[in-house]
Amino acid sequence: MNVVTPFEGIGASVRRKEDLRFLSGRGQYTDDLNRQGQTWAHILRSPHPHARIRGIDTRAASAMPGVLAVFTGKDMAEAGVGGLPCGWLIHNKDGSPMAEPPHPVLAVDKVRHVGDPVAVVVAETRAQARDAAEAIAVDYEVLPAAATMAQALAPGAPQLHEGAPGNLCYDWHIGDKAVVDAAFARAHKVATLELVNNRLVPNAMEPRAAIGEYDRGTGDYTLWTTSQNPHVIRLLMGANVLHIPESRLRVIAPDVGGGFGSKIYHYAEEAIVTWASGRVERPVKWTADRVESFMSDAHGRDHVTKAELALDQDGKILALRVSTLANMGAYLSTFAPCIPTYLYATLLAGVYTTPAIYCEVKAVFTNTVPVDAYRGAGRPEATYLLERLMDVAAAETGIDRIELRRRNFIRPDQFPYQTPVALQYDSGNYHATLDQALQAADWAGFEARRAEAKRRGRLRGIGVSTYIEACGIAPSAVVGSLGARAGLYEVGTIRVHPTGSVTVLTGAHSHGQGHETTFAQLVADKLGVPVAQVEVVHGDTGKVPFGMGTYGSRSLAVGGSAMMKAMDKIIAKGKRIAAHLMEASVEDIEFERGEFRVAGTDKKKTLTEISVAAYVPHNYPIEELEPGLEETAFYDPKNFTFPAGCHVAEVEIDPETGRTQVVNFTAVDDVGRVINPMIVEGQVQGGVAQGIGQALLERCVYDENGQLLSGSMMDYTMPRADDLPPVGVATHTTLCTHNPLGVKGCGEVGAIGSPPAVINAVVDALKEYGVRHVEMPATPERIWQIINANRPRMAAE
Repeated sequence: MNVVTPFEGIGASVRRKEDLRFLSGRGQYTDDLNRQGQTWAHILRSPHPHARIRGIDTRAASAMPGVLAVFTGKDMAEAGVGGLPCGWLIHNKDGSPMAEPPHPVLAVDKVRHVGDPVAVVVAETRAQARDAAEAIAVDYEVLPAAATMAQALAPGAPQLHEGAPGNLCYDWHIGDKAVVDAAFARAHKVATLELVNNRLVPNAMEPRAAIGEYDRGTGDYTLWTTSQNPHVIRLLMGANVLHIPESRLRVIAPDVGGGFGSKIYHYAEEAIVTWASGRVERPVKWTADRVESFMSDAHGRDHVTKAELALDQDGKILALRVSTLANMGAYLSTFAPCIPTYLYATLLAGVYTTPAIYCEVKAVFTNTVPVDAYRGAGRPEATYLLERLMDVAAAETGIDRIELRRRNFIRPDQFPYQTPVALQYDSGNYHATLDQALQAADWAGFEARRAEAKRRGRLRGIGVSTYIEACGIAPSAVVGSLGARAGLYEVGTIRVHPTGSVTVLTGAHSHGQGHETTFAQLVADKLGVPVAQVEVVHGDTGKVPFGMGTYGSRSLAVGGSAMMKAMDKIIAKGKRIAAHLMEASVEDIEFERGEFRVAGTDKKKTLTEISVAAYVPHNYPIEELEPGLEETAFYDPKNFTFPAGCHVAEVEIDPETGRTQVVNFTAVDDVGRVINPMIVEGQVQGGVAQGIGQALLERCVYDENGQLLSGSMMDYTMPRADDLPPVGVATHTTLCTHNPLGVKGCGEVGAIGSPPAVINAVVDALKEYGVRHVEMPATPERIWQIINANRPRMAAE
């Protein structure tokens, strides 16, 4: 066996192994799969945001060519199919549980948003299923709709669910209100800001798809699906919806083309095709088209917030007070309740020594698509609020915005640092990332660039964002006490084959992050096996021990740590085998770079020799050890990890059109130990692209009656190549102190730090117009209106 070179291990920019098949069109996504005897499903969806179903006539559809079956919500309910479960329980201020109304797989009595599934047609072809669905006659009694949180909370508002009076899901809080109020009473200055975190549509490259297959011979079900966590789908769907024992249900998530959180949840379509396959006794396939995705995939963000920051005469933060309305949409998606609470309010200290914080969150049901985690999930909302508020506070106090941040940073010697909102940060150096970013962005030379832009008739601005996030959500006991209905550990199995090559089985799942390369690098670094000889297996509940999937930048911090523990077991067993083969004491065996050595001698055995001995145990301590060389470990984190950093955006605005162009962007992030710098750079750049999209372009819009206006790529503006600048990426490392790799996570940092940096730059560019705040997205129309509304005032001055 060739020993790995140092350039393949931790810290090396190894080219992604998986890209050969992806870039050559050899990937295998769910829609690429076709099962023998396969049929197609088409789902009829409600055109109304709110209506009572008085009846469904499926007779004409059932008689159409190729149709095998038509099912309604009543059919599924009569068959004992349960509703989609919610995975996190939140309690109200008074300790009572949140409202948790039923979420039927197919609507039974009412529809509650445009796109709510009403019936499913199973036919021989996709076209036949679609044609038959158009023949289904649904008798709707259209009801008034509440499309916004203001409408839903208004007196006399239309009620979405009987079990949620006033359309309120929960009224939650965190922090000590009395202490915060007292701090505000003695404040020298108070900065106040009301803002909106706009609703987003995830738009992964690959639309969702699912294939359900029932095996008549065994009674087993298999679901192929575009999922970030197949084990969780098996658990939720099997136990709560279809009531199938886990031994009879296999969930496979093959290659997945992007997710950004939108493929974490258990969706109705997964249960529909699995259940329908048992009824028609043939495989049933469904693939969303892009328009369908806009009204069936969970949306992201959608907060309305009032925030206040109290400061003393020296600009030191005394307290923060926040009141947020969070849109849940029409139903509770799998993890929706925890996003505006434990993944948002607990991050409101940011990177600052904020002595007291009080936050209250009201979650509201509206006649819109359900809202759940989207890249960052609560942390972008917290960072946007805090970093916009810091700039407002700088203007209020007259203190330079960089200086104000420096005065309030948590210092390196203050770690571990306990915030007033539950979290304890273990490590960081926020001064260092700020200094590095300012230098890389040439902050000092900006005013010269502003003057040059003004000569060209452009408005130029620069903005900064110093952020923190929480990743690797943990530990299980803590999140369980906070309402999580699942554990948040991860599993790793290391299988060393007789020839010394290695298979890694992980509960983490890749949907574009490069896991097959990064995880192989861990093995290369730890066991000395070349990357090319490491196979990574994921996404199949029939092969992988129970794992919790990928989200919250947990893959390395949690999944990688489980692998490290399993490799420690491999090495420990290998040392015992080596000691026997070389007639030495186990305590004298050292392992490094794929070789077991007897300390102080030239005796050695390679990992391959040890693995051969384990699988061909002719000379083996059989009375002490079982044959084989395979180990499994579970890792339950001791704490969150806390990536942090500084992003700097520079923009130019054309005052005649309102168009904003991001001309420079610098990101300096502390993601802990960097395993593959090239992959980190790509992850950060991708997140920044999404953050710029939210800041300047993207917004999901409903009209006052609940109709989705931005329901296609014609109406929803995604960032394109010419909307994005070159993104300079650098890292500054402080190690996580509580996982064996020292990693923190990098998948979401770009989307967290970038929106406030861009909006702060836009406000800076417009400061001569007296602009204090600009809502996202800062579209050309919005900016043009702001400029023209303020031109008379400027002329008067």
